Amino acid sequence: MDQVYEKQLNISPSICDASGRLSHPGTFSVFMDLAGEHAELLGVGLDILMPQDLFWLTVKTRIEFHERPRLSEIVTARTWPEKPGPIRSNRSYQLLRGDEILVAGKTEWVVMNVATHAPVPPMTVFPPLDFDRPGALPKPFARFTGRFDGVEPFAEYRVRSTDIDVGGHMNNAAYLRALFSCWSSAEVNAMDIHSIDVSFRASCFEGETLQLRRLDMPGCTDICISRGDDTVLLVRIQ
Repeated sequence: MDQVYEKQLNISPSICDASGRLSHPGTFSVFMDLAGEHAELLGVGLDILMPQDLFWLTVKTRIEFHERPRLSEIVTARTWPEKPGPIRSNRSYQLLRGDEILVAGKTEWVVMNVATHAPVPPMTVFPPLDFDRPGALPKPFARFTGRFDGVEPFAEYRVRSTDIDVGGHMNNAAYLRALFSCWSSAEVNAMDIHSIDVSFRASCFEGETLQLRRLDMPGCTDICISRGDDTVLLVRIQ
């Protein structure tokens, strides 16, 4: 079995924004789909794990944008699992034009037993692999230290049926679509985003109302998405 999964990807209209380039939420969707496709080939996809009461749970994501590919451009999409730790496992991603890296990312995953809510060592799930390829992003995930006490929400979002995935909760990429839907196209273009870090803290479900708060700091903006007093997601945009 191959540690690396690679395919040609057409940047279709459904994943582009008003600028005619791959959108930031669309990038999260592309990487999530790549991980799912590769997991199926490795024999650790949802159809294999769910009958065992196991589920891949995303804990953190970091994506760095060097150049977002254009509408209808054909790029190389690549992903691979890094060497797993005792409990958590990273997966790397790249979008390339020839040898040029346009976008790179990584996610931190945990294999959860949905019956016991206990993590399962990922090496007991993966097939035999060399795990000899280094990660796409050596920089660590963001550490969120800002406090949102007393910060008023700048927007609210009601979780819709279109946000829900096969796990019965809000899909990971749907959080980014919800966040970016709170800004105009002009505001998104003006941000000149180079990286996005996401820390997933809790699951959300259809019909719930989420509050969005922001802290503008030197060099970055932190976003807190909460449900009442519970933080469900933290985002750092640089």
